[in-house]
Amino acid sequence: MTRVVSVATAFPPHVYDQQELTAAFAEVVLGASRQDDHRVLDRIHRATGVQRRHLALPLETYAGMAGFGATNDAFIEVGVDLGAEAVSKALADVGLTPADVDVVMTTTVTGVAAPTLDARLVPRIGLRDDVRRVPMFGLGCVAGAAGVARLHDLVAGDPDAVAVLLSVELCSLTVQRDDASMANLVASGLFGDGAAAVVMVGDRRAAALGLDGPQVVATRSRFYPDTERVMGWDVGGSGFRIVLAASVADVVEEHLGHDVIAFLGDHDLKVSDVGCWVAHPGGPKVLHAMTRTLGLPPGALDRTWRSLEQVGNLSSASVLHVLGTRLAEPRAPAATYDVMLAMGPGFCSELVLLRW
Repeated sequence: MTRVVSVATAFPPHVYDQQELTAAFAEVVLGASRQDDHRVLDRIHRATGVQRRHLALPLETYAGMAGFGATNDAFIEVGVDLGAEAVSKALADVGLTPADVDVVMTTTVTGVAAPTLDARLVPRIGLRDDVRRVPMFGLGCVAGAAGVARLHDLVAGDPDAVAVLLSVELCSLTVQRDDASMANLVASGLFGDGAAAVVMVGDRRAAALGLDGPQVVATRSRFYPDTERVMGWDVGGSGFRIVLAASVADVVEEHLGHDVIAFLGDHDLKVSDVGCWVAHPGGPKVLHAMTRTLGLPPGALDRTWRSLEQVGNLSSASVLHVLGTRLAEPRAPAATYDVMLAMGPGFCSELVLLRW
């Protein structure tokens, strides 16, 4: 089995209260004359439960940015900086160096780069020239959990492996300035910017270094047919235009409970046997739907709610941010199981069973 031994996050230094971001977005997208729309926007942003968010660039920069080229250049520059910070910290926290890494997987859905971010990190932080690189694009919010699952698939059976998953999501760079659709209004109040890195090692390497952390017991992927317009991007000259249907929470409530119960049942477990839910903070409606469909007790998703409030929805990095808070907590005296879960474009879900 592989073991999750470290999680580190990195955020741009530009952090703003939600009210300030709402006002700035309204000025750029809605203009000064549409007061009814301003009130709608304010109500939508307040309903997200987000208190503050980090931005890749200073807030005043966004109004003057023109075209996908400029925003994508910013994605590469800031993304490499944040990725280097997150990976270096995650490794250092457990006494490892970039030269120890055998596999590095990167995931993003908010910018494109060739060479990819992982390739740019090889000389930047000192990854080996024979490191195995696995860039992933397009999984969106599900990619944090899916990345842990796929990295486990890659290194399972290698007890000495050291592997890193890096998520970099700079959602603010995708906001459309000419789009007053409900999807863009919601996204402009929900998503934030940040990066997260996860270090996973084989059991023998963990024992040799005295590293603790949950083992990956099992994973499961689920794809839901006829849901491709529930979430995603329409890509054009202005970059990534959000696709975000009002039915997201309905899809969660319809499918997730059955899938989780069946997944746990395959390991002779029930919902009540789960010690911690490491869930992606998709937004209040999604979290309420998750609570209902799983029959969770009050407080079960508190870590996720706090993450949403403090930094917003970071797309694929969000569930890794929640995982990091979980790893920072004192370990329970008895063995326990956690479930890591996220949903995203496809529409799909990814489940990871962790054992402490």
